[in-house]
Amino acid sequence: MPKVKANGLEFEYEAFGDHANPPLLLVMGLGAQMTTWPEPFCLMLANRGFYVVRYDNRDVGLSTRLDHLGVPDPSQVFARQIPPAYTIDDMADDAAAILDALEIAPAHVVGASMGGFIVQALATRYPEKVLSLTSFMSDLGGEDLVPAAPEVVGLILKPPPRDREGLIQHGIELSRVIWGPRYFDEERARTTRTAAVDRAVSIEGTARQAGAAVVRRSRRAALAGLKVPALVIHGDADPLVPFENGKRTAAAIPGARLLVLPEVGHDLPPAFYETVADAIAEVASSSPAREAAPAS
Repeated sequence: MPKVKANGLEFEYEAFGDHANPPLLLVMGLGAQMTTWPEPFCLMLANRGFYVVRYDNRDVGLSTRLDHLGVPDPSQVFARQIPPAYTIDDMADDAAAILDALEIAPAHVVGASMGGFIVQALATRYPEKVLSLTSFMSDLGGEDLVPAAPEVVGLILKPPPRDREGLIQHGIELSRVIWGPRYFDEERARTTRTAAVDRAVSIEGTARQAGAAVVRRSRRAALAGLKVPALVIHGDADPLVPFENGKRTAAAIPGARLLVLPEVGHDLPPAFYETVADAIAEVASSSPAREAAPAS
């Protein structure tokens, strides 16, 4: 797969569909590689008339690792005892630079989990580069969020194993907890977790990303000024980012639509690929076409 140089780093990316179509950037969450966006889902979006780009965030997958920054303890970052290695705004700057480097700005942007933080920051920091915003199983930052279920926090804070099978099993157990009982499928979990471990492992990079994620600066005021069509998607059984956070995100964005996925946890189950792809296409269709944004 190709790499693109942007914001002083190299990012692995993959594109689907016709380059002449409206661009759509997919941004994944904490510790998750671009391949966490399922290929069938990416193809569904491409078949709906988009040029779809997914990429590995900094510090995961096959993109640049920032090991020289060390590994700040996320719990100390959360307590504001030490600064993070980098911030969500830095990761939004990455996304903006990728759009420029690929010459596809402005674009429709979709972010899942921490990727939702990133695209929210992208849309508010670089409004000229965003045609529509979709925030999926995410929140808007700040101190008044509904926290994750205690058993989820405990599992996430547990140090991951270092061996291949241990990492795979740890991922399966995490999926079992955060996907929720209705749509958990052990075969799907094993397949996706095995593929992720065999592609790339970045325990230290994930810890650095976690430091960025736990800085709870609110994006509420910035989102109130958003002037592009917006969609918030959330499962009503999400134990990691509880559903109430999705409702608050939708309420904070003028005119945002809230799509509720019944009995869905922190996951995009195959049963909802079509529903979610249709909703993204619908919000994108309400965005007025704009000239390509100048590279910054």
